Parts: sequence; structure tokens; C-alpha cells
Amino acid sequence: MQIPYTYIENININQHTKDATEKQLDSQPAVIMVVPASPGKDVWERLPYGEVIRTRYQHCLKSDKTCNRVTLDLPNKKGTRVALQTIKPDSSTFACLTLARKLAADLRTIDPQSIGLQVAGFDAETGRRITEDMLAALLTAACPMPDYKSRPAPNAALTRLTTYGLAKRINLVPLRAEIMGNHLARWLAALPPNELTPGHYRKLVSQLAKQEGWTMQFHDRKALARKKAGAFLAVVQGSPVHDAGIVHLRYRPKGRAGKKLALVGKGICFDTGGVNVKPAKYMNGMHEDMQGSAVALGTLLSLSRIGVNYAIDCWLALAENHIGSKAYKPNDVVTACNGTTIEVKHTDAEGRMVLADTLALASREKPHALIDYATLTGACIYSLSSRYSGVFTNRAKLNETLIEAGSSSGERVWPFPLDEDFDESLESPIADTLQCTLEGDADHILAARFLKRFVDDRINWVHVDLAASHHKGGLGHVPTDTTGFGVRFTLNLLAEQHFLDGTWN
Repeated sequence: MQIPYTYIENININQHTKDATEKQLDSQPAVIMVVPASPGKDVWERLPYGEVIRTRYQHCLKSDKTCNRVTLDLPNKKGTRVALQTIKPDSSTFACLTLARKLAADLRTIDPQSIGLQVAGFDAETGRRITEDMLAALLTAACPMPDYKSRPAPNAALTRLTTYGLAKRINLVPLRAEIMGNHLARWLAALPPNELTPGHYRKLVSQLAKQEGWTMQFHDRKALARKKAGAFLAVVQGSPVHDAGIVHLRYRPKGRAGKKLALVGKGICFDTGGVNVKPAKYMNGMHEDMQGSAVALGTLLSLSRIGVNYAIDCWLALAENHIGSKAYKPNDVVTACNGTTIEVKHTDAEGRMVLADTLALASREKPHALIDYATLTGACIYSLSSRYSGVFTNRAKLNETLIEAGSSSGERVWPFPLDEDFDESLESPIADTLQCTLEGDADHILAARFLKRFVDDRINWVHVDLAASHHKGGLGHVPTDTTGFGVRFTLNLLAEQHFLDGTWN
């Protein structure tokens, strides 16, 4: 199976610092024009065919005072399709990305090979941000997804994007890297569970590691038994195929690396719930329970393509949660590799079990910062819906930075408390800790408190509970229900230099 994660490398992006001319528009099958709300005369004069477009826009306003988009075909030989979008300059990144997704979907219906993008009437920084958001949506919409129909839908015809009106050209390397990482995460999560078993997943990761120059080590069940990783092994003991294990990938920059980052992802390729079996409604879609690992892998890919100057270790906990006579069960007591004893309460809380040993192993490598991703709890979705994801950290001063990274990326997050007294709910009469409670109150917080036991306190840790990993109709600039949420957020977080150097501490 070939992973099409390099698809967008074949789309050329040309950037012009001058406004488009009528001749340039005449050569395009489709053009997006973005202007401020209530554009003035100076804006219309900058736009090619400005009088024609202004007339159509004003006609729209007469019938609908909230009109912010008009679509028309220009009176030229090609019949260029123009989509005019007005945006308030102070609109949030999320709002801009959402508008961009809808514009990209409209143009996808005519499937043009080439699209022009003219931004006019904004200051230089706002114009740059809007241009990047539009490009992100157009590129993401063109990324192919798994399709098993007897007559698969054709891939997008798009091969060229041309921007006009920029104050200066944009560095496109981070943007392409981000879209590539998000595409990889979404593509993996959309694969059916008979295609993406832990064994098949490991082979795909091995193929990717060779292509990207990462080193890879796989800790299989025998290796994990030697490491006394009893929490992970408890979950997989019911699996009829011994293909589960922990993948460890290493990225090392050329020259001397600075700080070290660890990325950890939950990779449950299918979750039945185990002995505490899920009802059909909640078992459906559980092939996406590996999205944490896909986001960790996609983030590693993006950072590698950007060529960051720090070391990265990426850990993927690949497993399935099966039903069977050998499956682990409530009230079992197991010991994780850091010596913590755990009393099992509910076998459908398997994600925190496989992450426990994976986090402990990642901590032994002594990274400066560790970020883990997991589709971990329904409680987080109940708290935030699928529009936000929850974040937790062992550094309270980092919460504002996390919120800002979510806001600036358009992948919005909200921090939850991590106070010690929550541990009272996890007290076990016979073990160091309960795995979870049966009541379900604040389970997302209890899950984070549980995971914290397995992270060295000297490491700056962020836990992302991916409530927004699946959102019907897409989210932000992403058009698919499977969102790949987390890659863009993490890149924005890491762009804040003080996250890795700890100057916020």
C-alpha cells in the first residue's frame, strides 16, 4: 500500500507581489478574490473586472444585507469563475479557515486545474495571513483520501495555484509541510480496520521511515515483557495475532541538535471495548481510535520536512482492544514498566493503559518536552464538543501559551485543571492507582492525572485529548469528517521558541 502523503508536492504555487491584471484572470479557470467587509472605491479599482464584480456584489447586498460572498462567471472567452469573499480584518484564524474551506468546496465542484487568488485591501500582515489560510484550504481540499468504491472518485485536477497582491512572498515550506502532515494523519485514520491492523501499520511506518531518513525500532510483545510493560501487555493479551507493540522513531538534524522533543500517540487500530464491550452505536468508527498516533506521526513528518534543528523521538503505541477468553478484565492488577501497580476497573479505558508504558519509556530518553495525543475520553467531547480539543499540562504557566497556539492555528484547544486532589478518586485498596472510575465524572481529568504518573516531573508535558479528531462536515480548513486535528496546533506551539527553551517556566 502506497501512502500518497507527497501529493501536494506536485501542486505548483506561484506568488506575485502585484495585483492581477485582466489578462492574467482571463488565463485562469477559477479565481478567489478576498477583500475587507464594506470594500471602498480603492479596493474595487485594484481588482481586475472590478466594476463587473462590484455591481454583482451590490446587487447581492440589496437582497441580503449580510451578503459576504458572490460567485459569477466573467464575460471572457474562458468564462472564468470568480468567487468574491469579504472578510472582517480582525476575524479569527478559525473563522478565516472556515470561510476558506467553504470557498475551496465551491470551486471543487468545477475541479479546475488552476486557481488564482487575489487578496486586496488589507495591511501586509493580515493579507499574508488570509493568503496562507486560503492556500491551506485549497491544498487540503485537493489531498486524496482512501476510496474503496468500485468507481473511485477522481483525484483533484488542481496542479497550480497563483497568488496576487502580496506585499512580499511567503515562505511556503512550513505550509506545505503542515498540509502534508495533516494529510498523512487523516489518510491513515480513514483506512478501514482490516487494512490498518497494528502489523500493517508498522509496515507503513517502516516504509515512511526509510523514505524520510528516520531510524526505527519496534518493541514487540516479547521486548515489552522484558521491559515489564504490564499495562500495555494487559490490553493486547486478548489479541489473536501478536502484532501489537510500540514503534520508536528518531529524527536527528544535521549538525549538533539542541533540545529534544518527544511525541507520543495512542494507536488503537480498533477498539471493541474488550470485556466491557461497546454497544454497536459506540463501536462504529472505532477504527479511528488510532488518531493520536497518526497525529504524532504527521507532526514528525511536518517537522522533518521543515528541517527543525532539534532532536525528535516519536513513540506510537500500536494495538487493538479485543474480546476473548484471554482478554484482560475488571479488577485485574497489573504493573507498568515504571513499577506502578494498576487496578483495572473498565476494559474500555485501554488507551490510558497503552499510553502509560509508552510515556514511561519515552520519559527514559529524557526529552526536554513531551507531547502526547489520544482520542482518549468521551468526557472531553461532552465538555467541549468536537469543535475544540482538551489540553493538560504539568506546567500551569504554559496554559496561556497553549490557548494562544490554538487560536493562532485555528485548531482551538482549552486547558483543564490537573490538581492533585483529583487523585482521591483514583485510590485503590490493593494497588497504587485505579485505572479509572466507573462513575465517569471528570474522566478526562482523571485520565490525565493517571497519565501524569508515568511522565518524569522534570519533563515539560502536554497531553492533548483529541475531542476534535472527528467533526461532521469538517473543521476549520479541513473538509473531511476526520480532521487530523493536532498537527497544525503543534507546529504553531513549537514555533513559539520559548516552548522548548522553557523561558515561560
